[in-house]
Amino acid sequence: MPLPHVPSPRALDQLDVAAIVRDPERKQAFVTPMFEHIAPRYDAFTRWFSFGMDAAWKRELLALVTGQPARVADLACGTGDLALAVAAAHPGAAVVGIDAATGMIERARTRAGSRPGVTFEVGDLTALDLPDASLDAITAGYAYRNVPTLPPALQEAHRVLRPGGMLYTLDFYRPAARAWRRAFLTYLHVAGSAFGWWWHRAPVIYAYIATSIDAWVTVAEWEAALARTGFAVTDRRVHLLGGVAVHAARRL
Repeated sequence: MPLPHVPSPRALDQLDVAAIVRDPERKQAFVTPMFEHIAPRYDAFTRWFSFGMDAAWKRELLALVTGQPARVADLACGTGDLALAVAAAHPGAAVVGIDAATGMIERARTRAGSRPGVTFEVGDLTALDLPDASLDAITAGYAYRNVPTLPPALQEAHRVLRPGGMLYTLDFYRPAARAWRRAFLTYLHVAGSAFGWWWHRAPVIYAYIATSIDAWVTVAEWEAALARTGFAVTDRRVHLLGGVAVHAARRL
């Protein structure tokens, strides 16, 4: 059924996405509708598109979440993979999943059922509806690459984490090596376009991944951004020659 007030996949396909992802005033208005369309097939897509590596990367992130965090937020939670896994691994923790796409939140709530201690809310990563220093940990899978601008989103994470709180992230990054970057992005663009056409008759829906990475940061630039915001990286796991990385960073 068509989503109310959301541009169709074909309407999104007519836009200049390379320009949009570099324009903070326009980016969110493209990204949120795109994820509304992706939501019904998001879980299948992440498995197939990554050849199953997505699940391994998420397990790697979850293994870094140590101690007994009492209050956790999962940002850009999608259908709830990380939020539900954190809740299962840390019984008694209060976990809130936050995503800009209503369709993602609806599916996460369905998956969670009546599981205690887990809630899901529509929200904005650059303006979190959470008190200062109220969280012990944040998990964020494929989150910050999709915000309009990075500094406000990282500043919000810093604000809502208590001193010593942990930020755990998983994302794609722009490979630093030019030849590998070209090959990596070309594959993602071709494969993403094929999935977009197959499922939505709109190549842009998944070709966006390559476009967004090309406008994004390298692993080293991500770590520099964390440092500027008041985080210290405590662990990193880099994959695909800098195309994917998992980080743990402590809020100073």
